[in-house]
Amino acid sequence: MNAKLNVTIGQHSEQGLKDENQDFHGAIIPKPPQLDTKGIAIAIADGVSSSIDGREAAQTAVGSFLSDYYSTPDSWTTKTSVHKILTAINSWLYSKAQHSEHTTRGLLTTFSALVLKSTSGHVFHVGDSRIYRLQGDTLEALTIDHRRWVSEKKNYLNRAVGIDMHLDIDYRQLSLEPGDLFVLTTDGVHDFISDAQIQQVVEENHDPQRAAERLVQLALDSGSNDNVTAQVVRIDSLPAKDTDTAVKELTQLPFPPPLEPGMLLDGYRIRKEIHASKRTQVYLAEDSETGQRVIIKTPSVNYEDDPAYIEGFVREEWAGKRIDNSRVIKVIEQKRERHFLYYVMEYVDGQTLRQWMDQHPKPDIKDVRLLLEQIATGLRAFHRLEMLHQDLKPENIMLDAQGTVKIIDFGSTKIAGIAEISSPIERLGLLGTKHYTAPEYLLGQPGSNRADIFSLGTIAYELLTGKLPYGNALEHTEGRRAVARLQYHPSYHHNPMIPVWMDGALKKAVHPDPKQRYDTLSEFLHDLSQPNPRFGSEAQIPLIERNPVAFWRGLSLLLGLSNLALLYLLLR
Repeated sequence: MNAKLNVTIGQHSEQGLKDENQDFHGAIIPKPPQLDTKGIAIAIADGVSSSIDGREAAQTAVGSFLSDYYSTPDSWTTKTSVHKILTAINSWLYSKAQHSEHTTRGLLTTFSALVLKSTSGHVFHVGDSRIYRLQGDTLEALTIDHRRWVSEKKNYLNRAVGIDMHLDIDYRQLSLEPGDLFVLTTDGVHDFISDAQIQQVVEENHDPQRAAERLVQLALDSGSNDNVTAQVVRIDSLPAKDTDTAVKELTQLPFPPPLEPGMLLDGYRIRKEIHASKRTQVYLAEDSETGQRVIIKTPSVNYEDDPAYIEGFVREEWAGKRIDNSRVIKVIEQKRERHFLYYVMEYVDGQTLRQWMDQHPKPDIKDVRLLLEQIATGLRAFHRLEMLHQDLKPENIMLDAQGTVKIIDFGSTKIAGIAEISSPIERLGLLGTKHYTAPEYLLGQPGSNRADIFSLGTIAYELLTGKLPYGNALEHTEGRRAVARLQYHPSYHHNPMIPVWMDGALKKAVHPDPKQRYDTLSEFLHDLSQPNPRFGSEAQIPLIERNPVAFWRGLSLLLGLSNLALLYLLLR
């Protein structure tokens, strides 16, 4: 059975005894593919009545959240998407209030949101609106009121959207089960009826719309003097594909046959095979309609019955289509019908960085910096979309005739947003090359942008020295003890032209402990160009460490002169 995420939502709001309704609520159930990649969003807000315009604040928060959430990249995690949106909404409300005549009152609102994606629920909360979950016969409050009590009867809201430039958002992730019920309320409801009454109403009214209406009415009947709003969400089914169904979806397109020069593949004429491995084949081809030269990547028939491999290959194209950066190879959107599994990329007339390094064994440090800046620009494009390349190495970097860098190969790219989507197929792990692989991956730990920085640092070291920072040790490194024994070889041992401060930057970039590495690419590039006092100077490094060859030559010369002096004294 190929079930999907299905929910039933009930929503109701009343002005009550107030002059206007400053509560606001909403929900969006998108169509596929956004139902899979972004999920279902539900939000509720309660404008703070003492602020200049609580209604505007609540409406802005909910309206902007629901519209902007689906405009964020599919590759972002739910948490990243929502945090960026709420931070922007908060800044706008706060800034608008500062330019108002009533700056002391502001535009303030509580805000609570529930995002249902795949088989997980994501809760975001600021203020004293609430989100409950009823699972089985247990009602649990998923949020905590941000109220500060100054007396038995008096309290005030100490956290709200728009109250300060900084927004502190409570976040919680939980697993979903079919039949789960979520209840979102403003304080006009939960301040006047008990949790037990909320549970009873929801259990007795199986229709979520009827339950929401009944909660509102019960709060009014119980003496609520505030706006009253309730939302009830029922999980009807979850996306629980069985393996057979998932495999059928992945194998709708067959693997292409062996391709030879002159063959036509969906309008692309094959010119020659550029590269072949156990996993993929890469061809130079020409669009028969436009004459444009392109690169075609096809899966290897060795994995025709491997769903994990096929899913990974499909994900490569997905990732490539979403990165638009001049330093990353472009995946071309195909307009013709596709009859086989493959994807098309722009053609780069040039060579790999490995080939360039072979031709330039002793490059100028300035040229190396320029190359690294370009590679970092491409990496930033990955990181801004919450993607990790995970297989950065000289063979996966192209240089055209003008020296322009293009990062290629999305085969190992990790996409945070896709990782949130459950799958019955076990996803492939790291496919990177050990020499450039961050040690945390070798320990089975998840990577971060610092893992890509490790790879870039290794490439920088190799460009400057022709060697690797740990020699061949990473090739044989397994386990924590082996990682702890890794010994960094100072770059100036191989290239005396490298200043000590630059070696300090390289050492930090490739540190075995990710916490000791650079947090951002810009920091690394800055320290490669400007001396960082933390890394010391040549004068502070003993000559035997800075330049052992010069040390031993000098020592030998000194000993030789001493021997000559002694011989002279003996012969007098």
